[in-house]
Amino acid sequence: MNKTIIIIPSRMSASRLKGKPLLEINNLPIICHVVKKAKETGIGKVIVATEDKEIVAAVEKNDGKAVITGSHNTGTDRIFEAFQKLKTTDIEYVVNLQGDEPMIDPKDIINLNNIMIKNNLDIGTLASKINEKSALNNENIVKVITEEKLENNNFAKALNFSRKNLSKQNSNIYHHIGIYAYKVSILEKFINFKQTKNEVENRLEQLRALDNNIEVTVLLSKSSPIGIDTKEDYIAIKKIMEYKS
Repeated sequence: MNKTIIIIPSRMSASRLKGKPLLEINNLPIICHVVKKAKETGIGKVIVATEDKEIVAAVEKNDGKAVITGSHNTGTDRIFEAFQKLKTTDIEYVVNLQGDEPMIDPKDIINLNNIMIKNNLDIGTLASKINEKSALNNENIVKVITEEKLENNNFAKALNFSRKNLSKQNSNIYHHIGIYAYKVSILEKFINFKQTKNEVENRLEQLRALDNNIEVTVLLSKSSPIGIDTKEDYIAIKKIMEYKS
């Protein structure tokens, strides 16, 4: 039996781009592109966790599965409610795949899952190299600072995550990718902590883990997918994906 389940948190009321999950690329809603990528991994069941019936309808129309949740402050709190509702047994890892990453490479998700299981890690995530210096001062791009340099198939401890301008720093800074893999016991521990001041001020839920001394491991991804945070991101990714098709 698969040890992993992929749960994708999604909501219509994203602060920077409302209605984002149902914006279409190649006549398919963004959330359904993400579900498709998750299914391609073959590592376990794929479920969308949402408070919005419109998202459920779109996902089910395109052969996906969804669970209705209550309103939550973060995606991780949302996926945990969905995980509880599913009453799935024998799951050891929950992958929280952000619903705005339609260009993520399934191979990177598979690799993260394999590394998590092989090394019995608590929380794992992905990051890619930053090739343009402008990314360092772009507050829409989340950066992660690691203890050691990331190389292929090695992993390093996350020291901090930030949206701020990091152009004056130059050591081990990477572009964070919107995916987390949690050991189930650690996910339960995480959601029982209150949101920290650091988390709320920076709008980064992963800081709740670091603030409570839970180690977050970072793995280098082979690809550098762009998440959709703004209208400009959507237009850019739409052009790329429609050109490739």
